[in-house]
Amino acid sequence: MKTKIVSLIVLFLMSVGVNAQVDRSKQPTPGPAPKISIDKPSEFKLNNGLTVMVVENTKLPRVSYSLTLDNGPIKEGDKAGLTSLLGSMLGNGTTTIPKDEFNEEIDFLGATLFYGSSSAFASSLSKYADRIVELMADAAINPLLTEEEFEKEKEKLIENLKSEAKSVDAIAGRVGSALAYGKDHPYGEFITEETINNVTFQDVVNFHKTYYVPNKAYMVVVGDITVDQVKEQMNTHFNAWPKSLEFESFVSTPAGNVQFTQINFVDMPNAVQSNITLTSNVDLEMGDKDYHAVLIANKILGGGFESYLNMNLREEHGYTYGARSSVSASRFGASRFTASTAVRNAVTDSAVVETLKEIKRIKNEPVDAEAITNAKAKYVGDFVLALERPQTIASYALNIKLNNLPDDFYETYLAKINAVTSDDVTRVANKYFTEDKARVVVVGKGSDVLENLEKTGIPVRYFDTYANPTEKPKQAEVAEGVTAESVLNKYLEAIGGKEKLNGVTSLILKYEASAMGATIVNEEKKVDGKLAQNVYMNGSPMMAVVVTQEEGFMRQGGGKSPLPEDMVNDMKTAAGLFVEQTILKAGTAKLAGTEQIDGKDAYVIEVAGDVVAYKLYYDVETGLKVKESQIITMQGQSQVQEAILKEYQEYEGIKFPSIKEAEQMGQKIISKLIEVIINKDVTSADFD
Repeated sequence: MKTKIVSLIVLFLMSVGVNAQVDRSKQPTPGPAPKISIDKPSEFKLNNGLTVMVVENTKLPRVSYSLTLDNGPIKEGDKAGLTSLLGSMLGNGTTTIPKDEFNEEIDFLGATLFYGSSSAFASSLSKYADRIVELMADAAINPLLTEEEFEKEKEKLIENLKSEAKSVDAIAGRVGSALAYGKDHPYGEFITEETINNVTFQDVVNFHKTYYVPNKAYMVVVGDITVDQVKEQMNTHFNAWPKSLEFESFVSTPAGNVQFTQINFVDMPNAVQSNITLTSNVDLEMGDKDYHAVLIANKILGGGFESYLNMNLREEHGYTYGARSSVSASRFGASRFTASTAVRNAVTDSAVVETLKEIKRIKNEPVDAEAITNAKAKYVGDFVLALERPQTIASYALNIKLNNLPDDFYETYLAKINAVTSDDVTRVANKYFTEDKARVVVVGKGSDVLENLEKTGIPVRYFDTYANPTEKPKQAEVAEGVTAESVLNKYLEAIGGKEKLNGVTSLILKYEASAMGATIVNEEKKVDGKLAQNVYMNGSPMMAVVVTQEEGFMRQGGGKSPLPEDMVNDMKTAAGLFVEQTILKAGTAKLAGTEQIDGKDAYVIEVAGDVVAYKLYYDVETGLKVKESQIITMQGQSQVQEAILKEYQEYEGIKFPSIKEAEQMGQKIISKLIEVIINKDVTSADFD
């Protein structure tokens, strides 16, 4: 017993001694990078040039086939949209299997099969592998390309363009790429309705014949299958794929950077927040010695939540929901550095200044050890986790081939990441983060943001939504004597007049729409100072929002959730019989000029709010409201709900719009007025 007690005391003293030697105030020093050993895929080549790589993995009875055509950047010029049309037409049957039968068999097999203009992917249970490869090859080599399908896809593409016409993000992407690379570069050109209409059906057929070929193609096979099985499949189904006799490369030099930092502004009158993208072209490839240091530098600047940009713009100032940066590596000489965010109109100028400040900071101030350690840890963790997926091994092997990397590129990846120093970060930041010759592309509402942007002292150049130089947007002119009050009063007179409206004590409006295969009814119940908005789907209650002068809440599934106080305060504007009456009483309306709605001039009335703001549009000639927008801003992000109002009809001497047109996730939703009830059927229970 005595011996046992002595042993316990010795163990205790040993543990105390060990703990005493550890300084727990300091973060442990990282150990050496894990030794990376990556199995190389088996590889063979068909007579037509198709390179096949196989990664055997028997953990699951599945197999996938990824086809990549290394065509490089393809310049479409005045026929931009050609590759999009081809990609959408591929995979819709073959010359021997009709479209419906083809898709039905894919579904029956529980498989996945889809195509792009320079790619294809198939996945299935391994027991169906032979059939899925056969279908994949047939649709790639002998696609069912018809004029009827061509015309359908053209219409879809044009409709998508129209739906993006008012998208700030879509226009920011288009203009940013066009200005960075140049419109004549494959990465800078863009699709228009005109270029789509220039494409003929024969253009699509010819493009497929010339470029959808095995000459520079790679097939990566991963899963529960042997190399011998894959060889048999490829020789049986892909060996007859003819290679192209003519093959043109479009690799070209992108436009150069500007000579001085400048703001390139695109006016979007409908924008409720500004899209900001600082961009400059750089020269970087994956095989460059700076590559790993650039990854770490970018992670610190804007590659994660704790980055310089995000901590400044989001956490410190609350300008945005997120701010990010990126540096692309391109073997085609078209690499690009960007730092981007989306912010409220009111802080657009401040966000630009702070973005430039953080880029200068990483270039001029040494990065502390903790920031570098955290950035490295993130890359190490992601890399090690990725290695658990067999697809990763195959994609790494393909990357090595496409980018002409050394065979041990990924085996030495972590060692090179961990070797990056603070001096390396400063050096590559000064080389690749070129804010001193950068374009700051800002897409936003000129009347709200331009005055303050000009005060930054950064030169401003103006462009339209297709990257063409243009003049500074002019403030919309308003006729002398027109005020917010006069516009609102004209509307009230146009829909019935004050005497008639003052006689209304309660109001119920019901609008019906069809969406996603369901019938949706939006019911508004109103009394003075109160609003209950109920939404029904196929006759069943979905949700309700109630706002009174005392409270605001949401009802859903039998539960009742209060709305944030600042949101309720703003929404009281809409809580009443007629919004315009409430706004006039509050005296908060601002006349913001005129805009065109459906080709006609309309006065724009703005009502500010901390969380919910409103923009209301009134026809200059008739005085009727033709559009309404609700802008909800939370955590630096703004969402817009807007509707076009049409075809007013009279009920008991008062006019209401019989049609409301809105968009949800790119789909147009048309709501029709089905019922108006005035001065009855509303009780206090409707607002409880």
